[in-house]
Amino acid sequence: MLRNNNILKGICICISLSVSANISVFAQQKQLADYVNPFIGASTNMQSAGNPAGLGKTFPGATVPFGMVQVSPNTITGGDNGSGYSYEHKTIEGFALTQMSGVGWYGDLGNFLVMPTMGTLQTSAGKEGRHEGYRSYYDKKSEKASAGYYAVTLTDHQIKAELTATPHCGIMRFTFPKNTGSRIQIDLARRVGGTAVNQYIKVVDDHTIQGWIKCTPAGGGWGNGDGEAFYTVYFYAQFNKPLKEYGVWSAYIPDGQGRKLQDIESAKYQNIIAHAAILPGVKEKLGKHLGFYTDFDTKANEQVILKAGISYNTIEGAKANLDAEIKDYDFDKVHQQARGLWNKALSKIQVTGGSTEEKYSFYTALYHTMIDPRTFEDVDGKYPGGDLKAHVADHFVKRTIFSGWDVFRSQMPLQTLINPGLVNDLINSQITLATENGRQYFDRWELLNAYSGCMIGNPSISVIADAYKKGIKGYDIDKAYQYSLNTAAKYGNGDRGFSTGGNSISGTLEYAYFDWCVAQIAKATGKKDDAEKYSERALAYQNVFDKDKGWFRPKKDNGEWEEWPATGRLQQGYGTVESNPYQQGWFVPQDVPGLAKLLGGNEKAITDLTNFFEKAPANLLWNDYYNHANEPVHHVPFLFNRFGAPWLTQKWTRIICQRAYHNKVEGLVGNEDVGQMSAWYVLAASGIAQVCPGDMRYEITSPVFSKVKINLDPKYAKGKAFTIVAKNNSPANVYIQSATLNGRPYHKCYLDYAAIASGATLELVMGNKPNKVWGK
Repeated sequence: MLRNNNILKGICICISLSVSANISVFAQQKQLADYVNPFIGASTNMQSAGNPAGLGKTFPGATVPFGMVQVSPNTITGGDNGSGYSYEHKTIEGFALTQMSGVGWYGDLGNFLVMPTMGTLQTSAGKEGRHEGYRSYYDKKSEKASAGYYAVTLTDHQIKAELTATPHCGIMRFTFPKNTGSRIQIDLARRVGGTAVNQYIKVVDDHTIQGWIKCTPAGGGWGNGDGEAFYTVYFYAQFNKPLKEYGVWSAYIPDGQGRKLQDIESAKYQNIIAHAAILPGVKEKLGKHLGFYTDFDTKANEQVILKAGISYNTIEGAKANLDAEIKDYDFDKVHQQARGLWNKALSKIQVTGGSTEEKYSFYTALYHTMIDPRTFEDVDGKYPGGDLKAHVADHFVKRTIFSGWDVFRSQMPLQTLINPGLVNDLINSQITLATENGRQYFDRWELLNAYSGCMIGNPSISVIADAYKKGIKGYDIDKAYQYSLNTAAKYGNGDRGFSTGGNSISGTLEYAYFDWCVAQIAKATGKKDDAEKYSERALAYQNVFDKDKGWFRPKKDNGEWEEWPATGRLQQGYGTVESNPYQQGWFVPQDVPGLAKLLGGNEKAITDLTNFFEKAPANLLWNDYYNHANEPVHHVPFLFNRFGAPWLTQKWTRIICQRAYHNKVEGLVGNEDVGQMSAWYVLAASGIAQVCPGDMRYEITSPVFSKVKINLDPKYAKGKAFTIVAKNNSPANVYIQSATLNGRPYHKCYLDYAAIASGATLELVMGNKPNKVWGK
């Protein structure tokens, strides 16, 4: 929740046309892509969430696994609407080529906004819920979304829009009625959470336009500018209908005019945009607020197609991407290729059993974990570096969007199992960025090379520690380690041994864990002195535990305790980030026995943890107890395993899977957060999870499905697949009665990663009553 390949190198678009052969099979048997419902989580509705943080904030549009492009409808520009879309909105302002998934904090991207229209040219989108501007009402019943495809009918002029994507390109098909004044218009200034500050457009020939869109913090965007997002989207776009009557609109933005969200939403600014100069026949234009339009006649049901490649490097890069990935205007072929890519990606995990609804929840969750970190390089491997120069990724795929504070917990541990090459890419991407920008420490919440500084902690260190110990080592470990040391030195508890200020508890506990991660890398690379030093620092969590209160308490700069509030550890923001001390205090993954000792032993810890869950509301929306809507508690259900009551981990993870994940728009209780919310479900529903990334122990819990097969990457694992079988599994039979590992009796409630990587088979016998002997 945010306030404040090599996986198919470039993912080859020349997928074998076994996809086409599968179309006839589809009528008889569902493919995995058919269980993806991109509308799950596609809401920013704060009222339904019961909290300003909102719900899933996903986008319903078309993309491919880890692709650069996300072609999606946009219903709103600003506010805490990171995806640019919310299902309950009644109008669509256009279809953009880039989106973020599941983030709060104003969001960004939403660039190259395309809208099919008719009649008088409007240069402003207008406001949601009002019949003004170029936005249109749409037929909700006509709105369809699936893996790699989106369609809707815009009812103002009865135009059908269809969208699909390749890794670097989008293609849109618009079906028009008979009309002498049909139009496609492109708002080049549009940006989620703000505006692009400069744009350039050129008509290349009678089918082609090219240009760029520059976005900086001055135009708002990520964190309304506080996220420091600075990027340029280059585009190369072609129409299947000749450009005969076309032009540009250009709004005059006076020098000194503020351009952040609050500025562009003002009546004054909206009036400027609505009265932009319309310049027919202009072939080339540079400006502060530009749009392009092309007018044409259409026959009844005539299909007009726009395809566009993008790049973050150059116009030439965008053209090369389009030339490589969409050679003609065959929309259906591109759609089937996208679908084929999703079927292949989703086959990394195959489940049997469970209900149809649970399969939708599972495969949509898996789908959502494969959007980021997205590719940041062109088809030739070129990417924009942190030094603003072009570089070539020679042995990895350059990736971007690392929502660190969220994804180190479940998303990246999941990817180490199903997409280890992606994790290797991410670490290389973090190392090269830290080298190129000259900082030599790891970015926190990186977005398109920007150091946004969002949230707290040093999550890159966790990802490296976990990956390195799992044998994912295709990067410069010396640099990775040195940058980890630099990062821990710049941000952490330091020699004082605790953090202060408004984040005293959260900071101290999380930095203690990340110091433990440094120690793990040091041990693995033979640096004994560092290992001892950082292992000691990993105990810093003890320094903010108040024995008199029996819980964690924030400290002042001088080391004295902050005043204890009337609501005690339930006080939101009391030394904590997006949580209260009761929620954050369970975060000692590196030393659970030490935490139990502070709490008075395992039995007292179990009693308190049970209270923590039982007082949470049944719907698990934002609350002061087990708040699944936000990340700080995501590991907590698995602590029962560590405290000696594994049947309670089994009970509560099944309850959470049932209550917090649904096959509907409001099917996520909190922000998707770039894969984290969904990755938690994928792992828990499979029956395993890591409490502590960097520790090779995987907790065993109650699977949702009767069989889960996780296909392993032979480049990184000895085995072909890790399989979990749950005999007699049902909604009532949630408790593990006994287990075997590779046919031999198994009595532990956890597995070592080595067993998973070896291709083991874990068989569980399930029942409706707890077996309080197994797993203790």
